[in-house]
Amino acid sequence: MEQYYGICRVAVAPLRSEPSDRAEIASQLLFGDHVEIISKTEKWWQVRNAYDGYEGWMDFKQLTEVSLDEYTSNHNCKYLAPAEIVNIITDTEGSKYYLSPGSNLPSFNNGYCSIGNEKYKVLFNPKVVSGTEPTDIINTALFFQNVAYLWGGKNLFGMDCSGFAQIVFKLHGIQLNRDAWQQAEQGEIVDFLPEVKPGDVAFFDNENGRIIHVGIMLNATDIIHASGKVRIDPMDNQGIYNAELGRYSHKLRIVKRLT
Repeated sequence: MEQYYGICRVAVAPLRSEPSDRAEIASQLLFGDHVEIISKTEKWWQVRNAYDGYEGWMDFKQLTEVSLDEYTSNHNCKYLAPAEIVNIITDTEGSKYYLSPGSNLPSFNNGYCSIGNEKYKVLFNPKVVSGTEPTDIINTALFFQNVAYLWGGKNLFGMDCSGFAQIVFKLHGIQLNRDAWQQAEQGEIVDFLPEVKPGDVAFFDNENGRIIHVGIMLNATDIIHASGKVRIDPMDNQGIYNAELGRYSHKLRIVKRLT
């Protein structure tokens, strides 16, 4: 069977659980994200995100179909939109695209990136993906402080807890899976809270023992996470304490080190 591939051509595209505009937004694709096209209907394409393997349905008009060579060469983009408020690219007609941090810049060269036959002028300094110090990860996490919580979100105007963690680490060359329970399977266990270092990742479960939440440790006693908004809260061996609610909001399960 012939295989098809695509690249997201809009700033942010919903990845839905079913082929319908009314379906749940399970995740999002950012500009330049590469996908494998699993199946097609008249309006909807079922895709698999090359970065994290997440599957869902997209309006096909939000993708540009590309060859296997272009898909492969940009599978892991080296250049990304950095953690800045304004990341603008323009197409050949001068139309502007405002990219969220973590967006890919496929085939970036000499100030331009390209998708298929379309070239885009990049009006900012791209971030070159590379490993960095934990303090740099924390600074990136703090950039997103007060971004609203949005189920399935991965962009500057709405993020869920695992989307927040994934984008922060993506900007530093560390690849995380999409959902919190998948991310909890990565990294090495930190046995005790006093041993926590900035940039460690904490996971939280529900009454059934299922991992449902994730956040990034600022230090051994404070965490930044997406809950209502990207916020900083104190944490101890029980979990996250929300002073506004006057109670613990999330029960600690495990802490992992990814760097």
